[in-house]
Amino acid sequence: MLLERYPFKKREVLVTRLLFLCAGLATATWASLIPVIKAHIGIDESTLGLLLLCLGAGAIFAMPVSGALATKYGCKRVLQLSTMMIIFCLPFFALVNSVASLATLLVIFGLSIGATDCVMNIQAVLVEERSKLSLMSGFHGFYSLGGILGAGAVAMLLIAGFSAFEICMLMAAIVLMCLIFAKRDLLPFASPNEGPAFALPKGPVILIGIICFAMFLAEGTVLDWSGIYLIDYQNASTGMAALGIFSFSVTMTLGRLFGDRIIAKHGQRAVLTISGLVASLGLIIAIVSMSFYVALFGYVLMGIGCANVVPIMFSAAGKQTYMSQATAIPAVTTFGYLGVLMGPASVGQIAHFSSLASALVVIAMLIALATIFSLFVKVSQD
Repeated sequence: MLLERYPFKKREVLVTRLLFLCAGLATATWASLIPVIKAHIGIDESTLGLLLLCLGAGAIFAMPVSGALATKYGCKRVLQLSTMMIIFCLPFFALVNSVASLATLLVIFGLSIGATDCVMNIQAVLVEERSKLSLMSGFHGFYSLGGILGAGAVAMLLIAGFSAFEICMLMAAIVLMCLIFAKRDLLPFASPNEGPAFALPKGPVILIGIICFAMFLAEGTVLDWSGIYLIDYQNASTGMAALGIFSFSVTMTLGRLFGDRIIAKHGQRAVLTISGLVASLGLIIAIVSMSFYVALFGYVLMGIGCANVVPIMFSAAGKQTYMSQATAIPAVTTFGYLGVLMGPASVGQIAHFSSLASALVVIAMLIALATIFSLFVKVSQD
């Protein structure tokens, strides 16, 4: 029936990629400007960590709600609203001047990002099914590309002397133009059977979820804390500090683009183990280095190491037999999302009672522990 009313158009693939690109761009813009916002308001690591909980709470609340709304009203309406909310929020990051106003803004931004992330993935699944092609890795690759472009653009614009407000206005304008371009081919429907939003994991899915939580937590830590660490411990300028996110994002994206070839050649088990060790080593190098550029190299290694662990884990979750795919994948996804959104807030609390460097050491140990756990997960070569 849907095929008769809404026949597949190749342009759906392009606009879905554009959605992922914009989500990555907006997220990287906020993350790259965290040091500027922190200095402007005058808050410490502990307060920033609590504020990040507002972002996570908004996003997690929005995910099941937006999924239900998409089922009722279609992807198009929900994505238009959530993306417009992102556009609305971006300029205000440069204007907030109090903890209360930033907390409110982060809740709204979290709602916007959470809804967009959820519904654009619903659209991505539908477009992949309608096209009869394998497209999901490419969609998520565009999210990573958006992160690279966003972090790189913010770094260059800050170094060039542009204000945070000018940068936010530019990024908001880019997202708006992409939305206008994509509007016509956003799907006006969603599948009525999306499966449960969350299911308690069991069997090997518990282990897979813990590993995904750890790796997503590591990614979120880089996004939210690398700039502050490079400024406070490496005496980097605000613009140069944004290169930490940029270096991580570039190598993670390249790792995902070439990941399938690497796995085909060396096998999932070898890639999984080496990746975890490289990610942990990279963060340790970034922490102990006395040189800004050696610290950047540490973030390069982290990007390489984090690139393919989660894709392999999702593959393992889809092939295990303790839970159906319809319940295992949402459970693992929720674990991962909790890691990237909620985990970095704990870094702020550890930093408050000890130091930011000590908090990052804990994250490196968590990555190493996840690597050990991964040895007990059945992958395709076992």
